[in-house]
Amino acid sequence: MRRRRRPLHERHERHVEETVEIDVPVRTAYNQWTQFKTFPRFTTVVRGVEQIRPTVTAWTIGYGPLRHRFAVEIVEQDPDAFLAWRGLEQYPSHQGEMEFRPTQGGGTAVTLRMRLRPRGATKALTGSPRAGQLIARLVRRELWNFKQFIEGLGQASGAWRSTIRNGRVQHDHPEPPRSRVAHWPVG
Repeated sequence: MRRRRRPLHERHERHVEETVEIDVPVRTAYNQWTQFKTFPRFTTVVRGVEQIRPTVTAWTIGYGPLRHRFAVEIVEQDPDAFLAWRGLEQYPSHQGEMEFRPTQGGGTAVTLRMRLRPRGATKALTGSPRAGQLIARLVRRELWNFKQFIEGLGQASGAWRSTIRNGRVQHDHPEPPRSRVAHWPVG
């Protein structure tokens, strides 16, 4: 009996899913998560985050002297519920999502799911089962760090509450027409 080989891209994909319960309300946890510039304050690998456009950010991650910069697009966002993103670079590609759910005790269950598709040298480094375990452990630790950070603050340091669909910000209320002449009323 011949075994059918899976396509190469499926064999090297890494799926990670981790959940942590946080002792703050959903709104607080969600609001803080959307403050990407604060990530270097609580993560061990994020060195910096720069806002490029409303739905695109540039991330610098690293460990020790190693650094990697890449762009990420937020493709879906529902305030207090869900946030999904995709990496904009071709190699290695990744995508992920965060889900925020209320717990019975008034806290928040935060679930992070990521799919990594490494290529080239990255594939060689992450191809072993031990590498998959290492990635899962890193994600678990960073979620734990977020939990400690937001519980220590007790409230979010800011919020970005827009809805995003297919990588585009959805405006609930269209902006009123503006006069082309400064300080003149429209109408």
